[in-house]
Amino acid sequence: MLKSNGERLWDSLMQMAKVGATENGGNCRLALSAEDRAGRELFVSWCRELGMSIKVDRIGNLFAQREGRNGALPPVVMGSHLDTQPKGGRFDGIYGVLAGLEVVRSLRDQGIETEKPIEIAVWTNEEGARFTPAMLGSAVFTQVLPLEKALAIKDADGISMKEALEQSGYAGEEPLARAFDAYFEAHIEQGPILEDNGLPVGVVTGGQAICWLDVEVQGVPAHAGTTPMPLRKDALFGVGEMIAALEQLARDFAPKGLVTVGQLNIARSSRNTIPGRVAFTLDLRHHLDEEIAAMEASARDLIVTIATKRGLAVSVERHWLSPATPFDDACIAAVRNAVETLGYPHQDIVSGAGHDAIHLARHCPTTMVFIPCVGGLSHNEAEDALPDDVSKGCDVLLNAVLSRANRI
Repeated sequence: MLKSNGERLWDSLMQMAKVGATENGGNCRLALSAEDRAGRELFVSWCRELGMSIKVDRIGNLFAQREGRNGALPPVVMGSHLDTQPKGGRFDGIYGVLAGLEVVRSLRDQGIETEKPIEIAVWTNEEGARFTPAMLGSAVFTQVLPLEKALAIKDADGISMKEALEQSGYAGEEPLARAFDAYFEAHIEQGPILEDNGLPVGVVTGGQAICWLDVEVQGVPAHAGTTPMPLRKDALFGVGEMIAALEQLARDFAPKGLVTVGQLNIARSSRNTIPGRVAFTLDLRHHLDEEIAAMEASARDLIVTIATKRGLAVSVERHWLSPATPFDDACIAAVRNAVETLGYPHQDIVSGAGHDAIHLARHCPTTMVFIPCVGGLSHNEAEDALPDDVSKGCDVLLNAVLSRANRI
């Protein structure tokens, strides 16, 4: 089995980490910002050194291709993203892109050609930190999200996706939804399971279902000092009861059911005014579609029940639903064969986070390779990974992709 150059990969990760570096050791490269463009240009410069061709599609997805012996065949694609959270880490997404780069470098070092072309994809706005929804570039590529709708989306400053693409120089013309032979994405786990089990590699069998709800609760704003407690219609106290009930909902669907209230907004808040309108977001996750449906129904029921009891008006709107996604058996087998032949300890694992691979799985045979992150921490400036794990994950990616690229 082949080995990658772990030291070179780590050096590339550290060089990329200098682009948009934050004071606490993390990164800020919001999608299509000046920092994101600088990160893309650094990546492109490395690809051009390898003789790779560069293409950009209409939503700014970037593709670097290494030729195969048979250019008529669809490419085997690796990749992830280079954009980050506002206070993000050095590995989330970046590892998948630069592990792909190291695969190509290792193939060059060892003089290995492949039957099929190999590409590295950098997907636009995976994080969703600047433009909503997350995984936007891969959603447009796979035609989950219409291009024109995506181009009209605006960030918090009123800049549209179309304007940002033009300003960044990444408004390309390559066609969307072109054929891929397969897609492999290496990624940090973003959770604690692999580290807790002392394992360097996760063989990812699929992604869990995700349901996002937007909840708005309407009460009556009134004076904090003159309105008796029994006569109040306090939207925030109502939301507080809802959140406590939602935490219990997670226990009812344990251990795989996950419930998160990530954002809460008190409209026109004042220290001495009873909150009249409160909005919050609800993130529900489970490995099974039937369970996520049951969780959504239960969440809606308890929210409405509490609102009715308190004399509050409430609306619950579904913002997004991503069904549970099984990955391709043949791609999973390629990863499992690689990790077993290399002799690295591993386990099967289901992805708890959303990734571009979730969209790609509906377009072509797809799977992922996970490595641990220190403390299970991600979306944080302190996000970290161990060099040995980084190297082992890339070794697995290298051998899995090579086997697929020579499979006829």
